[in-house]
Amino acid sequence: MSFEPYLRSYLRHLKHERRLSPHTLKAYERDLRNFITFYEREGLTQASLDSYAIRRYAAECHRKGASPRSLARRLSALRQFLGFLVQTEVLASNPATHVQAPKPARRLPATLDTDQVAKLLELEGDDGLTARDRAMLELLYSSGLRLAELVGLDLVDLDVRDRSVRVTGKGNKTRVVPVGRRALEALELWFTHRGRMARPGEQAVFISQRGTRLAPRTVQLRLKHWAKRQGSSVHIHPHMLRHSFATHLLESSRNLRAVQELLGHASISTTQVYTHLDFQHLAQIYDQAHPRARRRPG
Repeated sequence: MSFEPYLRSYLRHLKHERRLSPHTLKAYERDLRNFITFYEREGLTQASLDSYAIRRYAAECHRKGASPRSLARRLSALRQFLGFLVQTEVLASNPATHVQAPKPARRLPATLDTDQVAKLLELEGDDGLTARDRAMLELLYSSGLRLAELVGLDLVDLDVRDRSVRVTGKGNKTRVVPVGRRALEALELWFTHRGRMARPGEQAVFISQRGTRLAPRTVQLRLKHWAKRQGSSVHIHPHMLRHSFATHLLESSRNLRAVQELLGHASISTTQVYTHLDFQHLAQIYDQAHPRARRRPG
């Protein structure tokens, strides 16, 4: 069985019926020709094209250095192609249906260390915008809020006496999280300016210069502004303060369940990524401090 005529037919199907872009078509063709080369070199036939053969192909791609993401893309392209051959009655079944690529390694979130956070939060100035920005950044780090949670806060969500804030997170779930002393002080200063800036009836905690609820993009731009002004060499975004909050809390408390509650994660597995960050931090300390781990000067 030669795949060549079927490949040409499939590519025409992708171009004219699914209207894929030329770039996407080239990617499909490249991935499928990679498989066809394997098929012909291994002397496979229609009868021997089973899930075991597909797994051998995946294993060869892996040995040759294909990343889990690339391998998943190749298998997806092959699965769709063989599915097309089933629909056109060339094959009786799709041998790639249940062959999955290994999951890609989970990327660890970027964080700031405590010194970097302290430097970032040293905002100079006492005007309204600076007071607002200081309160926003302090609250992001103090309570581990998501960006959407921050801009969604209303005045009634803050309980200064109880030192807490009620947050509406993903899935419309609410949680109450503590607010630290520095964040409370920053909020109190911001409220001395907010009353003059807010439009009548506006309930948002953080408002723009127009007096209306602040947009998420504005928070991102203001953080970028302050990071650049503070001389930061890394790209800092709002979620990085949430990651830093979780990492620093876990380093100090070792209480994964509490960190899960504070972050509003539905599953403990989502929070466990911070244990990897914590281990990296401990490993660095070990490498620097342990007499049997330190590298000898070259």
